Amino acid sequence: MTAHTYRTIDVPVVGGDLRVGVWDAPDATEDVLVVHGVTSSHLAWPFVVDELPGVRVIAPDLRGRGRSNELTGPAGMRAHAADLAATLDALGIERTVVVGHSMGAFVAVVFADLYPERVSRLVLVDGGLPLDVPAGLDTDTLVAGILGPTAARLSMRFADAGEYLDFWRRHPAFREHWTPELESYLAYDLVDDGSGALRPATSYETTADDTVDMNTGTALPDALARLRHPTLFVSVPRGLQDETPGLYAPAHLERVLAAAPDVRHRFVDGLNHYTIVMSPEGAREVAALVREELAAG
Repeated sequence: MTAHTYRTIDVPVVGGDLRVGVWDAPDATEDVLVVHGVTSSHLAWPFVVDELPGVRVIAPDLRGRGRSNELTGPAGMRAHAADLAATLDALGIERTVVVGHSMGAFVAVVFADLYPERVSRLVLVDGGLPLDVPAGLDTDTLVAGILGPTAARLSMRFADAGEYLDFWRRHPAFREHWTPELESYLAYDLVDDGSGALRPATSYETTADDTVDMNTGTALPDALARLRHPTLFVSVPRGLQDETPGLYAPAHLERVLAAAPDVRHRFVDGLNHYTIVMSPEGAREVAALVREELAAG
């Protein structure tokens, strides 16, 4: 374990306050901004934090997630990018390495495009490059095709945290990777639904809006066309349900990397879309790559 000290701050943004987790290190010489996935929160990152001694790690709850779930106003890649800029402003950070996981990687790419002076290098973990999505799908089909049961969970209600944890214990992605840190992450996800039950903090509507934007909007293709920062893309073989192939099947991955020849690629075997950051094994791999990017920067 590292000597990080954890705290949270609230950053004023359009529509309210953005909750941001900060892991301070007493001997910190570097900062890293980490950005979570589509239905996740800043508590996806503690395993990675533990592998980054001497680094202050900043992790927002993206609008509509975690304790930023009551923010009003639109979501979408550009809105998230503006929130990241406000986060760096609040902490007095001019420029930093940005690490994004899943949807957070798409946000990171757009952030680097809209605020190029704030980003030194990008690490995109199983996201950020175009997914293999057929054109012309309606919103529900698009969301279901990418997220599957993850989207269905957002409409479920739970009597208490124990019931929610039991739901996740059966999840194929975590059967071999259950930890106390994962329990804390999952319990944090729950909010009161107003009728005495608990629900995931992220709404289906927010998830749908962001999923549509990152797959059919203009922000991502425009950003990738202008990509100017050193960028590392990290892929894993297994997906959200621990299935193969994962989000980037080999043939599709070959195509998207060919379309982005300046993006470096690292394949990490034996892990799935979640455990690449939310397990000790995955975190060691990601943190080692982040340290390489810090050294290069």
